[in-house]
Amino acid sequence: MSELIQLLESSPLLAITFLLIIGLLIGSFLNVVIYRLPLMIENELAEQCQLLTDSSVTQATDLEAEEKSFNLARPNSHCPHCKVPVKAWQNIPVISYLLLKGRCQACKTPISLQYPLTEITAALLAVISWLLFGFSPQGIALFTVSLVLLALSIIDFKTFLLPDRLTLPLLWAGLLYQTLYQPGELSAAIWGAALGYLTLWLIYWLFKLVTGKEGMGYGDFKLLAALGAWLGATMLPALMLMSALSGLIIGLLYKALNRDHQGGVPFGPALALSGWFCLAFPDTVRSIMAQLFL
Repeated sequence: MSELIQLLESSPLLAITFLLIIGLLIGSFLNVVIYRLPLMIENELAEQCQLLTDSSVTQATDLEAEEKSFNLARPNSHCPHCKVPVKAWQNIPVISYLLLKGRCQACKTPISLQYPLTEITAALLAVISWLLFGFSPQGIALFTVSLVLLALSIIDFKTFLLPDRLTLPLLWAGLLYQTLYQPGELSAAIWGAALGYLTLWLIYWLFKLVTGKEGMGYGDFKLLAALGAWLGATMLPALMLMSALSGLIIGLLYKALNRDHQGGVPFGPALALSGWFCLAFPDTVRSIMAQLFL
């Protein structure tokens, strides 16, 4: 592994090519997570509700049984519309989308542009992480966090869910990273996690007391807590300000793409985007905040 890293560091072009390929492949798997994780949660909730209501169990059809057996490994990739399995050559990141002209080969149903965009974004995140921090623990951590934030953003944008299976590991990973690589920042990370959660928790209850409505979900609290663990308490004011501004822009975009939607807009993408920027460019964020308020 050390020899491979030395080889890549000696040739920037080779390193970028390698990272783009790795990023595309991971982005392809990320699409699986984005599609299947909400479905897995939905099936589990349905089963729990069935148990709680003590309703009779009807025999599921083959399709229902297949849907309930969904996990990240099985069944094999297939078209969500016609259920025809995806062949190996049809599963090549970006290239397959272009070859298929954005449509399922079997039923001709359009394939969401999300798939190639997620793969390309993951590849770009791999290169950016390397350009900023190289093949260091910090660079690897930034890329890993970036992937989780990307998945959370798309899931929340599509389903209004921020799954605990992503937010909680992200929180604990932040505290573990600080313990191993920045022990002097561990106290700030713990306070960042605690204050991050409590800040949105208080806003949630204040909004509910005033309006009688729920302004956000508990997943937002956990995501901000996770970002607080990675960034520390001192970065939270900047993160909240950036999230509010980016949330306004994302909200307008969401409304434009969902014209018939009358409810709220997801806040997770704004938190994720702002958190990523704070992680990738902390000095820039601090400099901007200092100029604004000092």
